[in-house]
Amino acid sequence: MYYAVIMSITFYSLGAAEEVTGSKHVLEVNGKSYLIDCGAFQGARAEADRKNRNFGIDPDKIEACILTHGHYDHCGLLPLLTKKGFSRNIYATPATRDIANLIMMDSARIQARDADYLKRQAEKKGEKFDWTPLFDEKDVVQTMNQIVGISYHRPMIIGDGIELEFYDAGHILGSSIAMITITQNGKKTRIAYSGDLGRKSKPIIRDPEIIPAPDYIVMESTYGNRKHEPTTDAMGQLAEIAKRMIEKKGKILIPAFAVERTQELVYYFHLLVDDGIIPEIPIYVDSPMATNATTIFQVHPECYDKAVYEAFIKHHKNPFGFNALHFTTSVEESKALNNKEGPLIIISADGMCEAGRIQHHLIHNIEDDNTTILIVGYMAERTLGRRLRNREPKVKIHGQWFNVKAQIAEINAFSAHADYEEMGDWLDAIDTSNLKKIFLVHGEPKVQPVFKDYLMKKGYPNVDIVQYGKTYEAE
Repeated sequence: MYYAVIMSITFYSLGAAEEVTGSKHVLEVNGKSYLIDCGAFQGARAEADRKNRNFGIDPDKIEACILTHGHYDHCGLLPLLTKKGFSRNIYATPATRDIANLIMMDSARIQARDADYLKRQAEKKGEKFDWTPLFDEKDVVQTMNQIVGISYHRPMIIGDGIELEFYDAGHILGSSIAMITITQNGKKTRIAYSGDLGRKSKPIIRDPEIIPAPDYIVMESTYGNRKHEPTTDAMGQLAEIAKRMIEKKGKILIPAFAVERTQELVYYFHLLVDDGIIPEIPIYVDSPMATNATTIFQVHPECYDKAVYEAFIKHHKNPFGFNALHFTTSVEESKALNNKEGPLIIISADGMCEAGRIQHHLIHNIEDDNTTILIVGYMAERTLGRRLRNREPKVKIHGQWFNVKAQIAEINAFSAHADYEEMGDWLDAIDTSNLKKIFLVHGEPKVQPVFKDYLMKKGYPNVDIVQYGKTYEAE
């Protein structure tokens, strides 16, 4: 007698549930677990450390890990996972593999420096010190040995009846929508994980792809209540801000993520200078990680959109370098920038102003009304970047209060995340005739209900906001 195997598919989240950081989602098929993303929580130091150490799943139970892209809040805890004993495959696109390596190595080095600094501070105070880094460089090397590169549109069997295929998410270089197809008893169930969904018409990378008809979508909702400026406006706004800075002989400080945003800005400045819209101004990329990331961009032209490919690759021009552009290579060069007269532009990490060289540039320039601080990306709650974006009159940096006399400017068109209309348009372009439910992750609690209501009004009646610790079943 033949007995059909009853298929069990469940889903739950260990991070980025009703928050915008620390993405970790688990898909269970007949009791076997597949981890989608393994990101670090970012926020206040004590809270982040506590959340990152409390992993939430036994690594031995994970059959495979899928990495949608290389941002820290999606890949940052992979070395901790391998350190805890996970020895199986991690699947990612080749570009994501390279970017994740850069991000994870940088994190390991920062943690080592922090441990050394905190230990010396504790010794000075005669206090006990017991903080240790989450992982070190050796753990990152082990993690890299486990990453299997899969190009877009190359289906891969990753488990019994489990197939993975990557589609371009249009978010950052190598970012992907992970389509997981589960086949049992002749029935196919398709579950799409959006990762972070990008926008149409962004420079350098391609638009988000239209995926095959899914049964379920696990979808980000970062900007579920916000509409961005059109991407076509970005270069014009950047030109106007640059022209005002030139007239005042001032400085523009741009806190920018080392991956994607920095390269995008460099590309735009290249076009503005090349087209004669602005003169050649000294532009400094003051971030070792951004310098390394730019090299990674140069070796992955397979991710470029058609315009960049035709304009630069075919004509042997470099989209990420021109005469006025300088990459700093040392701390001494970085410090020297604060003594230079304007006009000049400094692009520096960290993107949310919580660490890195940008803080030192802010200390030296934030009380100068000839300085413009240009916000070009997402600023999480309780970060220095959010306080600047909110135009608070005073901010604290390195324990010292500063009056914010610099001009604060913001260009929303640079966002790498789709807004609510763009996400809705992406859904509308997909064949949703089989769609049973949309699960919302990666969004703030006040944002997600707004996006859920928007989707339901558009004709998507089954939308769930994923809650931490709750398990969801697929039919």
